Amino acid sequence: MQDHRRLDVYQLARELALDVYAVASSLPVSERFDLGRQLRRAAVSVGSNIAEGCGRNTRPDLVNFLATALGSATELEFQLDLCLDAKLGDPGLVELALGKAKRAQRMLTRLIVRIRRASK
Repeated sequence: MQDHRRLDVYQLARELALDVYAVASSLPVSERFDLGRQLRRAAVSVGSNIAEGCGRNTRPDLVNFLATALGSATELEFQLDLCLDAKLGDPGLVELALGKAKRAQRMLTRLIVRIRRASK
């Protein structure tokens, strides 16, 4: 349908995933597998769903995948908040990733609304 690499939200999702990998690496050894895996999975899901949605043939399909990406970004926000609350990982890295997760949520929400309006 469209080239996902041209979307600003896709570029942000790539940055976010890289930042989350840094957060996961900064976790205590006891949390690197469980929480680290969850963080990485949610972060990778944001960009993956944007890309997959752009590869679909219909706007409703695109919106569904963008909504899934939004859900993953929200899941990631919870996990990063948990890192801060439990004092796990490098707080500077966590805050950076958290800011990008929230920004991605806003961008995805605006994109979904814009596509839905154009479909009417």
